[in-house]
Amino acid sequence: MNKRKFIGAGVSLAALTVFAGCTTTGGSAGDPAARREAIDAAVDSALSRLYREARGSQEIVTSARGVLVFPSVVSAGFIVGGSHGQGALRKAGKTTNYFRMTEASVGLLAGAQSQAVFILFMTQDALTRFEASRGWTAGVDGSVALLAVGANAQVTTQTAQQPIVGFVLTNGGLMANVSLNGNRVTALDL
Repeated sequence: MNKRKFIGAGVSLAALTVFAGCTTTGGSAGDPAARREAIDAAVDSALSRLYREARGSQEIVTSARGVLVFPSVVSAGFIVGGSHGQGALRKAGKTTNYFRMTEASVGLLAGAQSQAVFILFMTQDALTRFEASRGWTAGVDGSVALLAVGANAQVTTQTAQQPIVGFVLTNGGLMANVSLNGNRVTALDL
């Protein structure tokens, strides 16, 4: 086996290992009550971080009819990749259901990353359509307008004028110029 094939196989295996290893919630994978508790704790933590990093985000989240939070969507791949995360839908600050987000992709990919994804249903109609679906795909079943954050890291109500808006938060902060199109959201049986 030549060096290039060996390195390529090693990177692919590493990406697959990272992706596969991050698809559960740790030791609580078999116990639905423990999984719900772990997801809720991660959602609380992700929302607190969003509120700290983007002024005005708490007001927009509070005014949304429903908020879908995926605290850790892990993406990994080498040429062929995918992403996976688990989260919760909250209405009036209370969890109403649990979901998974997945995406498959092909292209010039290499590496792995984790990000928190927040999808805010600003209208009752958008939330009702999401809840009635048996699987919801961003960009197909509803367009998600990612919120722009100004230089002062402040979100204003003018940035949240669409029926469905979203934030993507990485370790480096809020992301701009990303797309959630193609991400599939399905209910978890918890």
